[in-house]
Amino acid sequence: MAPLGQPKNMNLDANVLLHDPQSLFAFQDNHVKLSLEVIEEIDHFKRENTERGRASREIARILDGLRSQGRLNKGIPLPNGGTLQVVIPPANGETPLLPGLTNGSVDNHLLALTAQLQHAHPEMPSILVTKDINLRIKADSLGLCAQDYKTDHIHTEDLFSGTFEMTVTKAELTAFHANRTMRLDATGARYPNEYCTVVNEANPKQTLLARVDESGTSLVPILETSGGVVGIKPLNREQRFALDALLSDHINLVTLEGKGGTGKTLLAIAAGLQQVVRDRNYRRLLVARPIIPMGKDMGFLPGNVKEKLDPWMQPVYDALEYVTDSNQDKDLTVEQLERTEQLVIQALSLIRGRSLPSQYFVVDEAQNITPLEAKTIITRAGHNTKIVLTGDPSQIDTPYLDFMSNGFNYVVTQAKGYKKAAHIQLASVERGDLAEWGAENL
Repeated sequence: MAPLGQPKNMNLDANVLLHDPQSLFAFQDNHVKLSLEVIEEIDHFKRENTERGRASREIARILDGLRSQGRLNKGIPLPNGGTLQVVIPPANGETPLLPGLTNGSVDNHLLALTAQLQHAHPEMPSILVTKDINLRIKADSLGLCAQDYKTDHIHTEDLFSGTFEMTVTKAELTAFHANRTMRLDATGARYPNEYCTVVNEANPKQTLLARVDESGTSLVPILETSGGVVGIKPLNREQRFALDALLSDHINLVTLEGKGGTGKTLLAIAAGLQQVVRDRNYRRLLVARPIIPMGKDMGFLPGNVKEKLDPWMQPVYDALEYVTDSNQDKDLTVEQLERTEQLVIQALSLIRGRSLPSQYFVVDEAQNITPLEAKTIITRAGHNTKIVLTGDPSQIDTPYLDFMSNGFNYVVTQAKGYKKAAHIQLASVERGDLAEWGAENL
């Protein structure tokens, strides 16, 4: 292990820069190395109208701006005390240092460059920084040091459930019911908008559901939603907590966590329709999902934008149809809502650059976004806009994100304590007996 504070050579993979273009400045006083092949790989994405394309263009602008500090191939100082150098990798994957590498792939060239740095500078550690798990395994098998980019990782101890229980006397519970407020003197301050089950110590079956107020010092009752919204009724305690957060005027950022079948998307869409169509509190319901292609990218599919999006957006349409079918209003149809622009369904990549005033904005499958994308989404919020992120951090489909680095968990952790944010974990699968059995046993 390197002595504390000893500078290191940090050889960056392209996926680190595409994940966070500002990562160039995140390595303190260490020596950042960029292979020329990494720059070429990033350049391939610069014309894409995606987050990856945007990141590629931002990286190019950063590197171009740094050229004023000197020649990149000679090494230039960085503001944090480290240096940046663009290096030319070995001519091919096979080197005397790593004779087993015969494939001239970029990954193998990165491994060879790491070995070259390690051999040329034995006095300091040389580390390959990559979000590619298999590449880290490959590096380790070759005796090279490799690590993930962890600057935007959350810590396990920072994970937040958003709910708690509190036991009180019968008299205290009666007083809370009558006064509609209860001080939290006994337990100390909590986070604003944490949800609480207040339990009668003499009769645990007697409870009240409450929310911590914006000051974090008192409990107030949640909204009465047992009758449901637009035909959708809450089926358990957590769903009632979720509807309170989704319908409360003072909460403008909601994160709903739960595995498939817990109702997170259905509740978000139902509450959005209630707020847009019934209460007229927002101009439209905007629903977006990140597109994670399993085959050809969207641009290669036939048809117009809507026809290309439909296969990825089908889970959203399924939820919408369930809501509208559950409602007695025959005018509340997906087609009618889209025609009047009260409902807009888009790919998340089309949101960047827009300003979104007076929208009820639901981002589904938010575990598949990066922390940088999460920031991009939330900073789009205009006046009177509410953002709802739904996600299951145990089901991540993108190759360079994990439980600790995805944007959903990042927002949950960072928003803890923000007086206009709420987080609820939905645990019970309500889709049906078979779905619940499958979630628990398969």
